[in-house]
Amino acid sequence: MKLNEFKNVEKSSKNKKRIGRGIGSGTGKTSGKGHKGQKSRSGVAIKGFEGGQMPIHRRLPKRGFTNIFRKEYIPINIDIIQKLLDEKKLPGNKPLNNDLFLKVGLIKKSNSRVKILGNGELKDKIEIFASKFSASAKSSIEKNGGKAVIQELRSEKQIPEKNKG
Repeated sequence: MKLNEFKNVEKSSKNKKRIGRGIGSGTGKTSGKGHKGQKSRSGVAIKGFEGGQMPIHRRLPKRGFTNIFRKEYIPINIDIIQKLLDEKKLPGNKPLNNDLFLKVGLIKKSNSRVKILGNGELKDKIEIFASKFSASAKSSIEKNGGKAVIQELRSEKQIPEKNKG
């Protein structure tokens, strides 16, 4: 690269107008803010103000309720587990738990709550540890001689009460 090969870089400030730089600039004196009033002052933002009309966030009715104690479960169907067992992505001889589901990519966090659902057919004898099981999933697992074990997560364990004395 030589000096004569340098090109002028397009600047983002090329199109920006410098305000408050005299009458000849087009935006001098009041800097395009008009005369007096709240909006001409600095540090004022009137969000949601509609000129005295009732703002839309107050006109519309409030709906619903968000339960802050809700427990989210990630559903995993039996047919997906069987498919992964057939493809040798899940071991058939080890008990299946959150760590193995995380390794395969069925869940994103190791402390996620998992619910096993009974959609599909299970052929292998396996032991599954999960937070919840549907009735059809539990019967399908136990029909093949497997085990459906409800696993309590570390965060869900209750702290024992101190002895009163």
